[in-house]
Amino acid sequence: MTGFSNGLARAFQTGRTRLRRRGAELGLGPGQPKLLVYLAVHGPTGQRELADYFETDPAAISRMTDALVRDGFVTSAPGRDRRTRVLAITGRGRAAAMAWDRACMEEEQIMLAGFTPEERALFADYLTRVRTNMRVAEETEAAR
Repeated sequence: MTGFSNGLARAFQTGRTRLRRRGAELGLGPGQPKLLVYLAVHGPTGQRELADYFETDPAAISRMTDALVRDGFVTSAPGRDRRTRVLAITGRGRAAAMAWDRACMEEEQIMLAGFTPEERALFADYLTRVRTNMRVAEETEAAR
């Protein structure tokens, strides 16, 4: 692994570990906070839409949302057909989503300590460009 790839992987792992700990403190498992935030912003949503938006396997979304329903963070109602469910955030879920946003802002301040505003903007741009490059490569490889 190159120095850059290794550094990126290590930074990602450290950040993910810290955020998972923060999610667990809120009673949330891996992947669940982002679903709550999405529902808080976008309102009632079908599981397929969540899977498409997060580029995640629908079965994984189903497992995460089953736990969120069971724990009272979201409600589930039948969708257009028997295979779909529409999820809506509850008061408990909204409170957890707000707490998650605060935790993410705190972690961002830790992560970017010592960066100037210009460096922060450049870093955000670089990350966006890296993701775009990787998505293009995925699409190109899939088309072969």
